[in-house]
Amino acid sequence: MAGALASASATLCFSSQNPIKTLHFSTKTHSFYFPKPKVSAFGWNSVRPISPLHGFSYNCFSTISANTTHYEFSDESSEVELRLQLGGQDVPSAKDIFVDVDGTSLTVNVRQAGSFITLIETDSLFEKIKPAETIWYIDDDRLVINLKKQDPELKWPDIVESWESLSAGFMQLLTGTSIYIVGDSTEINQKVARELAVALGYTPLDTKELLETFTKQTVDSWVLAEGSDSVAEAESAILESLSSHVRAVVATLGGSHGAAGRADKWRHLYSGFTVWLSQTEAIDEDSAKEEATRPVQDGGLGYSNADVAVKLQGWDADHAKSVAQASLSALKQLILSDKKLPGKKSLYIRLGCRGDWPNIKPPGCDPSTPTDGLPATWEN
Repeated sequence: MAGALASASATLCFSSQNPIKTLHFSTKTHSFYFPKPKVSAFGWNSVRPISPLHGFSYNCFSTISANTTHYEFSDESSEVELRLQLGGQDVPSAKDIFVDVDGTSLTVNVRQAGSFITLIETDSLFEKIKPAETIWYIDDDRLVINLKKQDPELKWPDIVESWESLSAGFMQLLTGTSIYIVGDSTEINQKVARELAVALGYTPLDTKELLETFTKQTVDSWVLAEGSDSVAEAESAILESLSSHVRAVVATLGGSHGAAGRADKWRHLYSGFTVWLSQTEAIDEDSAKEEATRPVQDGGLGYSNADVAVKLQGWDADHAKSVAQASLSALKQLILSDKKLPGKKSLYIRLGCRGDWPNIKPPGCDPSTPTDGLPATWEN
């Protein structure tokens, strides 16, 4: 049982200016794998391609259950504060309250009339905390919990990682960097990209629509007339023109005629953060991870250049937001593991997207030739 006990006092009590929020929850626990679609997400090493940085899993929906319906939340820089309404005529004493925390979860139980009531339970805190430094106390009819953040620079929009909190809090990490959605299905790429663009307030762009508008023919008819290579070359030219754009979510073509599926067409895709949406037949998390890393080990698939991979078992357009949430969660963990990545993407763009990602060479250096005595990498 983590957390320290303290009674309310003049030195500990302080009021929150945040309005009371409604705590949304479901009585059904959503697990890592769920029907239509089942989602797994993995982060690749964006600094050293071919070798995975880490694999991780999370709930695509925030797992929250509670008997209370309201709470107040505030971010106090190095810590976050949660105030839960205890309610009722008889406010329980400290010995009847049990606060259990670890790095990413929080459970609060209250003993009343010989039985336990769960006030809040979540295994999806917005980001990691320091459990040993948790402090809680009773303030009138409210339970106040102070959680020390692992990363004091990260602003928490809410106590849990949810679609709403990710949408609100992700901009501070991206700093304007665009996002590219890649994968074998053009339809899935389009629908997930639109969800992300709306959530982030980014410009939605679609290479299929841009190509068809410019050529006044469908991509399918273009493939029949001129072949997949012609379409891939044209999309690569579109990606080049988009590489200098910021605050955009770009849906790319899927299938053999898409540029992203070809390892030699990634020069301009590296300008943004890339999410690979991949359908899978894996039946559990371990097999999904093994499947996700296999193309990286083989080195024969363009999609393996992506920053993160999101595995889908089944697809339903109604669940596009769930996949978008999984994508944001995966990207959040990637960026938090190396906060220099957005700046490095910006530098890559400023130097002309020369194809030397992630080992960016100095200005004036030709990435296609040996280093000629210059350092192998260079950062501003």
